[in-house]
Amino acid sequence: MPDVVIDPAPLEAGTLRIIPIGGLGEVGRNMTSYELDGKILIVDCGVLFPEEHQPGVDLILPDFGFLKERLDDIVGVVLTHGHEDHIGAVPYLLKLRGDIPLIGSQLTLALVEAKLKEHRIQPYSLTVKEGGRERIGPFSLEFIAVNHSIPDALAVAIKTDAGTVLATGDFKMDQLPLDGRLTDLREFARLGEEGVDVFMVDSTNADVPGFTPLERAIGPVLDEVINRAPRRVIVASFSSHVHRVQQVLDAAWQNHRRVALLGRSMVRNMTIAADLGYLRVPEGVLIDYKKAGNVPDDEIVYMSTGSQGEPMAVLSRMANRDHQIEIGEGDTVILASSLIPGNENAVYRVIDGLTKLGANVVHKANAKVHVSGHAAAGELLYCYNILKPKNVLPIHGEYRHLFANAKLAQDTGIPEKNTFIGENGSVYDLRDGVLKVVGQLDLGFVYVDGSTVGEITDADLKDRRILAEEGFISVIVVVDATTGEVITGPEIHARGFAEDDAVFEDVKPKIIAALAEAAQNGVRDSRGLQQIVRRTLGTWVSRRLRRRPMLVPLVIEA
Repeated sequence: MPDVVIDPAPLEAGTLRIIPIGGLGEVGRNMTSYELDGKILIVDCGVLFPEEHQPGVDLILPDFGFLKERLDDIVGVVLTHGHEDHIGAVPYLLKLRGDIPLIGSQLTLALVEAKLKEHRIQPYSLTVKEGGRERIGPFSLEFIAVNHSIPDALAVAIKTDAGTVLATGDFKMDQLPLDGRLTDLREFARLGEEGVDVFMVDSTNADVPGFTPLERAIGPVLDEVINRAPRRVIVASFSSHVHRVQQVLDAAWQNHRRVALLGRSMVRNMTIAADLGYLRVPEGVLIDYKKAGNVPDDEIVYMSTGSQGEPMAVLSRMANRDHQIEIGEGDTVILASSLIPGNENAVYRVIDGLTKLGANVVHKANAKVHVSGHAAAGELLYCYNILKPKNVLPIHGEYRHLFANAKLAQDTGIPEKNTFIGENGSVYDLRDGVLKVVGQLDLGFVYVDGSTVGEITDADLKDRRILAEEGFISVIVVVDATTGEVITGPEIHARGFAEDDAVFEDVKPKIIAALAEAAQNGVRDSRGLQQIVRRTLGTWVSRRLRRRPMLVPLVIEA
């Protein structure tokens, strides 16, 4: 959350207000609000996946609570591409207002619509292509082809009376893309000639020098690894990484292997991609998972989810021996993805677990089995020099990425005062080519935990961490309602402690004495007595056992 909350002044007519709602200081939750003349346009609406210090959380949503009173003012949601960190929160926004128009490319909308179907939401959608132009309320939109690790990605130029904003979405500049679809630098140059007032640009690889390697360099490596594998091959990747799945299908076909897709999202997304022609499936390569067990071990490849160490994903369950596929000696596991910051420990645990089971684990650190989908520093410099934007607002990245991106902009001659490092909830106003910071909203995390959305708080997560790390102690005491004297107890039970419950015999007299003193001072209410028990026991446990467990005292009046 921001250190200082500053409510912005009312928006003046003819001024464009830009609010990054998510995606700044993090890799995920990408979402930005644009407001002009009382109408709001949203670009992207993604999720963030939880880290280890957020136990029990399934997804983290952008905090679009401040939009709840403005839902009728939202004229549309532009989705730049179909990755979860850009589309995953759409169902939760549409549950607030189901008829908000969704605007995106064919594949992007198909992936979103399949997700919405599971939530029983029928969306209003508008399919656009690169080179297309649409007028949505006071916003004139132009869509530009960009290259990414999923087909059909788009940048969007937002043209208004207040100025022009170019938002890249996630992109890179692969000069030999697998699908032949280049980032359209000619359109970037045209927009630069017309004038770009704010360049909102992907920062994820801004601190990586040079250029992102070519996607097609991965194919031969996958082919070689699969060719040398003596038994089964399991490849893990993002469930929407169509390009990587294409390369796995091609390598399997070259090596006379069949491919079975594992994981509901993997099957769903690849079925959509194949039906729409974005995934070319060689004849006879795909086989249903249920029939894959009948295929010889040296003739099968499993394409699965779980490359980020997610606890419930296929690969993690294999590592924990909680899946029908039992990993063993001679199996080869390929992690064909990069690490999302914060997931490193979970991924390495999966690698260790698979290695212990006898698998040969191939990953980015020991073989070229993945390249990033994001532009590195050299590519970003090209963009700055082509566009020559008046102002730069780096997005999509942790703070080190945002700062690195801003420095690149300054290296190309953009003044430091025109490069803005913001955070989620920062409020910017654009008018006549001038961008100003005018406020800071108090935006937090919205947690999805099972069927609950937004009810889990940071305090709840702190309690869960305490339970996991420090243990739990319950205390039951029965006192006389009239005199306050202890009738029964205290009964003390601990969980998550190495010591036996007998260790608490020393503190029981202290609790009885503290309650007797409270009775003499006229304390009779159970809440007050419970606080006394908590304080007495907590102090003793901290000094004696060097622990700070969760304490749950229960004082019953009889």
